[in-house]
Amino acid sequence: MSLDVASRSIAVTLPDGAVRTFATPVTPKDVALDISKSLAKDALVAEVNGEIVDLKRPLERDAKVRFIRTRDAEALEVIRHDAAHVMAEAVQELFPGTQVTIGPPIEDGFYYDFARNEPFSTDDLAKIEARMAEIIQADRSFTRSEVSREHAKQLFASMGEQYKLELLDAIPEGEPVSLYHQGEWFDLCRGPHGPSTGRIGAVKLLKVAGAYWRGDSRNAQLQRIYGTAFASEKELQAYLHRLEEAEKRDHRRLGRELDLFHIQEEAVGSVFWHPKGWTVYREIENYIRRRLDAAGYQEVKTPQLIDRVLWEKSGHWEKFRENMFTLESEERTLAIKPMNCPGHVQIFKRNLYSYRDLPLRMAEFGSCFRDEPSGALHGIMRTRNFTQDDAHIFCTPEQINEETQKFCALLASIYADLGFPDFQVKFSDRPPVRAGEDAVWDQAEKALMDATTAAGVEVSLNPGEGAFYGPKLEFVLTDALGRDWQCGTLQVDFVLPERLEATYVGADGAKHRPVMLHRAILGSLERFIGILIEETAGRFPMWLAPVQVVVATITNEVDDYAEEVASLLKHAGLRVEADTRADKIGYKVREHSVQKVPIILAVGARERDARSVAIRRLGETAQESLALDAALTLLLNEARPPA
Repeated sequence: MSLDVASRSIAVTLPDGAVRTFATPVTPKDVALDISKSLAKDALVAEVNGEIVDLKRPLERDAKVRFIRTRDAEALEVIRHDAAHVMAEAVQELFPGTQVTIGPPIEDGFYYDFARNEPFSTDDLAKIEARMAEIIQADRSFTRSEVSREHAKQLFASMGEQYKLELLDAIPEGEPVSLYHQGEWFDLCRGPHGPSTGRIGAVKLLKVAGAYWRGDSRNAQLQRIYGTAFASEKELQAYLHRLEEAEKRDHRRLGRELDLFHIQEEAVGSVFWHPKGWTVYREIENYIRRRLDAAGYQEVKTPQLIDRVLWEKSGHWEKFRENMFTLESEERTLAIKPMNCPGHVQIFKRNLYSYRDLPLRMAEFGSCFRDEPSGALHGIMRTRNFTQDDAHIFCTPEQINEETQKFCALLASIYADLGFPDFQVKFSDRPPVRAGEDAVWDQAEKALMDATTAAGVEVSLNPGEGAFYGPKLEFVLTDALGRDWQCGTLQVDFVLPERLEATYVGADGAKHRPVMLHRAILGSLERFIGILIEETAGRFPMWLAPVQVVVATITNEVDDYAEEVASLLKHAGLRVEADTRADKIGYKVREHSVQKVPIILAVGARERDARSVAIRRLGETAQESLALDAALTLLLNEARPPA
């Protein structure tokens, strides 16, 4: 049998379609060497029949093989996985008795959870990072071995690695148990890994945090060390610069410094909006309302508390129950609405609509509540209570194309007005847990894809991420730091109108089910404002600025003139403050600049006598002197919100 295997040939198909034949045993490394020495040197891992594997993993049958080089974006996950193992080795060398649990790569980095009685310190991170550099420099090979479950248990039990024993028990029967070695150190791991530690590149440890074993607060608390790794030092430094910029722009810090909002333990996941922050909120809401009015939407308001009976009919009780807040009243179970769609169907059903009345565009700034885990909450970007710029379009199947095109055009225009002219679109199809028959999903997915094509929108596929009732488009913004934010969405739903028995009268006089297009542009207003704060670093465009103009006195002799100017601007509709304190004008300018006030009007005796103002703009050192009437006209034009 071994002779047969040794003499067997396999065909390897490369990305360009070329086919090469090799005698077994053969590995991806052998294939790379057969192509070129430079490829063998650059390759980190290989994709074999769609699976990422080590370069030393034997090819067992004919295969399609693609090599992933260190410089490829896909290599980052492997590099970070390698770095996590190196960090675990360094920790166990420096702090004997520490148990390792799990250490996956994550977006932008990696982490490892450790069981240790003593807390890690910042100094410890520096020591661990230094030891990691030595291990990387040693260029130790990553080697995979398969062992029996019993042998692995004996091995980890002898080492006192209790968490590894639990992980072993979780591996399904029949699945191989694999270990990865780097020198003498090893860990339980599925892989894949690169050829050696020397291929990792540049590493930086970032912080220590607490974490519960398996994410369950009933389990032991562990210590999690976060880090990141890149193929080169240049890429690492660029990332650290972005982190530094992100810290400066953090909406939570700016929210506090600019007195916009706060969050406190007594109302976890909800926002206390301060006057300045609420001004920004109202301006955005009013802008969206104007755009929706012009686009033919009718605004409604639906109840916060709705009986579970309706949620059961809609399917949300079965699919979404764990995220819903509920309460009991008079022997009835009520749910605080997590979304607005079932309520909108109830309004639609109160009238008998004809096909001539469609499409019907129903909008709501709906306040929703979802029971998000406390660990997932993040300032105003991830909350339990949020408001959606939600709307539902009730239409015929034939109207899906036109309504999708209109929505995409409206969304693009609004994003451009708000400073995000560029965005990506993802097409998310049926999820594993869903409502409705496959035939209905086939119809909905085809309708949405056809409509997207008609709208001229390029999409990337996002498999399995649709809503439980229908496929969707996800509109993703990219901010000034290159981060992606999914905000807008459009979903085609044939399921909910059926479940909630919505109908319209067709041209044939019979009743038909409408199609329901669920759509949002900003999504959560709270989250979008958080994104906007970080995008602008708190320097809102003038139409959104909480305080648009400060009139600051150069001398207290002109206090009356400053108050007169401020009053004039206020009556014209600008948001204005007068600063008549006895402080020097330079101090006032600095203080209001820190508060991101777009315009400071400095007034002294000369300005009073000439009925003029000196205009200082945020971030500029020069100033412009204008007559008061001319300044008022200029500022009103600059502060005018988008149409």
